[in-house]
Amino acid sequence: MKRKNFARRPGCAVEAALDLIDGKWKGVILYHLQAGTQRFGELRRRMPGITQRMLTKQLRALEDDGLVIRKVYAEVPPRVEYTLSELGESLRPVIDILKAWGESHQERLSCAPAPEVIVKKPKRAA
Repeated sequence: MKRKNFARRPGCAVEAALDLIDGKWKGVILYHLQAGTQRFGELRRRMPGITQRMLTKQLRALEDDGLVIRKVYAEVPPRVEYTLSELGESLRPVIDILKAWGESHQERLSCAPAPEVIVKKPKRAA
């Protein structure tokens, strides 16, 4: 994936960093890979809202950017594992802070679970 040129612009370091982890899924993938090496199917199960095509696309972009290492084993069927690179590991504090911020503001975020509705049953006549 071709990267933009952020040189000599205010906020260029922030723009460059966000460009690497932009979108809905890259940060989530990096979060799950913090737990260690995982196969494609494991990642897919951890993110039920992502399509196979999108997960493939995002993993390729993360690999192209040097954040994820893809290892293919010469087996039948082929086994492919993904792990964070050294550069990807350096994002661990950023991902952890994003997670903590999300947890502390969960009530205000659109992904927050819906509040439980308590339904009162009418009293029976004696």
